[in-house]
Parts: sequence; C-alpha cells; structure tokens
Amino acid sequence: MNSIIKKATLALGMVAFAQFGHAAGDASAGQAKAAACAACHGADGNSPAPTFPKIAGLGEKYLLKQIHDIKSGARQVPEMIGQLDNMSDQDMADIAAYFASQNIQLAGSEAFSVMLNNGDNVDGLALGRKVFRAGNGATGVPACMGCHSPTGQGNAPAGYPRLSGQYAEYVEKQLKAFRSGTRANDGDTRIMRTVAQQLSDAEIKAVANYVAGLTE
Repeated sequence: MNSIIKKATLALGMVAFAQFGHAAGDASAGQAKAAACAACHGADGNSPAPTFPKIAGLGEKYLLKQIHDIKSGARQVPEMIGQLDNMSDQDMADIAAYFASQNIQLAGSEAFSVMLNNGDNVDGLALGRKVFRAGNGATGVPACMGCHSPTGQGNAPAGYPRLSGQYAEYVEKQLKAFRSGTRANDGDTRIMRTVAQQLSDAEIKAVANYVAGLTE
C-alpha cells in the first residue's frame, strides 16, 4: 500500500507538470464550441444516460488530459472517433474550461446487496463506503478518497476527477477497463491500473454505486 501511495504522490506532480504546456482555457468561448458535445454529454455536461459520462465539474486539468488522450489515441473511446479531429489545442482547452465550470447533478445511489467472492451477500452501499474511505488492507487497496477527496470532489489542481454524482454504470465500466488494461492512460505510474487490479467485481460495483450518490 505504501508503494501505491508513493506512486499517487508522484502522479500528482507529474499530472500538474504535464498541464503547464497546455493553452489556458476560456469557459465563455468554450460554451459555443461545446455545442457538438451536447448530444451525448448534455449542454451543461450532465449526460442524460449512463452510456455517456457526466463531465460537468470534473476538473479542467482532468478533462483537458482526457480530451488530448482521446484525440491522440492514448485513450480509446470508439464513440469519440473523429469528434476531435478538427479541434485546435485552444478549442479543447476552452471546452474543458467550460464543462469544468458547470455543476454536476447527482446520479444517485441505490440500496442493493452484492455477493463477495466467498459467497456471502452484503450491503452494497456499506461495502462501497468502506472501500472508498478505508480501502482494503488485506489486498493492498488504498482508500479512494486519498486522491478523490473524502467528499468525492476530486483534486482539480492535481488532475484527479470528481467521482461524486457520476453514473455508477460508468464508474464500474472504467474501473473494469483499468483492471483489464483496456484503459491505460493513467501514466507511467499506473495508479488506477494498480489499484483496480486488486478490486473484486463486488468491490467495483459497490464503490461505483456509493460514489454516484456521494454528497458534500
């Protein structure tokens, strides 16, 4: 676990450093440029369905990194193919600034039970809260709140996104993608891949549902 925490600390600095070279975003200009994004993500970044993530309030640095990674191919998102081809660095910076300035609407959590690897059924929300706030010492999983904050608001200056309010289905999908390696744009430190590798299906489903309704 200490190794993961050290990597996380290093990643904070690397993400922040990497962003210095990007153009400064203008949220006002970004609103008009983001019109094409509205069909999937909603005009204010609150997508109408879990097929597409809510991107309102995720943090400008995080959003800008994802946009650049998707355009370069470092992050494969089939639904985004061709969407960014004609955008300049300034366009992408402005769009990131606009969506970062918007308020996310909570997707909401649901009460449910989940089956552990040993066959026991447990309270899913309780398990999600435990993983988010305390991790799993037995498997070396650190608390999610260490990077994403106790309220799930994320760490915008460091480039760690807000999780609070995101669709549970989307969070679950991304954690499984990091675990399988099909999503690998978490840098050389491999923070998310390292953490997700140790998470069970039950833990992933539980923590994804918990953060969907996490409030301040």
